[in-house]
Amino acid sequence: MKFFVDTADTDEIRDLAATGFVDGVTTNPSLIAKSGRKFLDVVREICDMVDGPVSAEVTATDHETMLSEGRKLAQLARNVAVKVPMTPDGLKTCRALADDGAMVNVTLCFSPGQAILAAKAGASFVSPFIGRLDDISRDGMQLIADIIAIYRQYDRFGTEVLVASIRHPMHVVEAAKLGAHIATMPPNVLRQLYKHPLTDAGLAAFLADWEKTGQSILDS
Repeated sequence: MKFFVDTADTDEIRDLAATGFVDGVTTNPSLIAKSGRKFLDVVREICDMVDGPVSAEVTATDHETMLSEGRKLAQLARNVAVKVPMTPDGLKTCRALADDGAMVNVTLCFSPGQAILAAKAGASFVSPFIGRLDDISRDGMQLIADIIAIYRQYDRFGTEVLVASIRHPMHVVEAAKLGAHIATMPPNVLRQLYKHPLTDAGLAAFLADWEKTGQSILDS
């Protein structure tokens, strides 16, 4: 499974990229607005920081303007994935951008039928939002299972399932068990994957025992 980090905070991206675990980045207008910086400047900087795909979202809702915005975003860097919404105009734009050779991420997917349309439109990625489904008492992870089961039936579907709206580490684990290609998560969720109380307790015990020896590996 590939890990994308879902943020426009360049300090966070730089710190997490140094771990070697970050395979890409997803952003959206809300995340970039929080940075208080110019949209294109933020996207360019992020693209320079990671080798993998960086999702940058169009802000228009009509096909012609979305296509113009998408083409401009795609020219920013080789690793830009243009993010478009799961709408008729968004899918029409996806098809045109994919025909141009651009990577496209179809976002705001909430049903298997929508995921089929994204694949047929040539999307590189489809982003099902599991946390938002959980919020309305629907099983977000079942959506992931359904999409993966459908995609596996058709070799011509090259769309990767990018699990989005992840709220906690178990979302990541469950998505991995189902065979999702990518999990995009906030920085705090990625860091939570490190954590386990028994790891902390075990390390503390080892260090206490080592200190009693009075030795140093570096001074030996």
